[in-house]
Amino acid sequence: MNEIRAINAAQMKSDPGKFKVGDTVKVHFKIVEGKNERIQVYEGLVIAMKNAQVGKTFTVRKNSYGVGVERVFPLHSPRIAKVEVMRPGRVRRAKLYYIRGKIGKAAKIKELIVKKSAKHAAAATAAPVAESPKE
Repeated sequence: MNEIRAINAAQMKSDPGKFKVGDTVKVHFKIVEGKNERIQVYEGLVIAMKNAQVGKTFTVRKNSYGVGVERVFPLHSPRIAKVEVMRPGRVRRAKLYYIRGKIGKAAKIKELIVKKSAKHAAAATAAPVAESPKE
């Protein structure tokens, strides 16, 4: 049993990214075409996350030429280069499957607005500024 845990720990990423359901994200993933390897970007709304340690996945939905397209990404995959949060969303559900039935403006998710004081407090704790000597 300990060997299985060791293998799982070796495959997990240390920093997979900070995003949640309802966020609009850009997923940068590697595509291998013959000998060439390139990074392709997939931008859309995170509608679901499934938590299973190494098997953790998230589903991203986007509209492509009027057709809804969903893709499931494994979070700890070595093919995922990075996940950027473009717009944080404010939702009250864990799964946003109801978005599949919505069209146009009805499919929008409200943006999560963070107060300026909270941003400054987070920035101050992340990087303390050295004080200049007083004369």
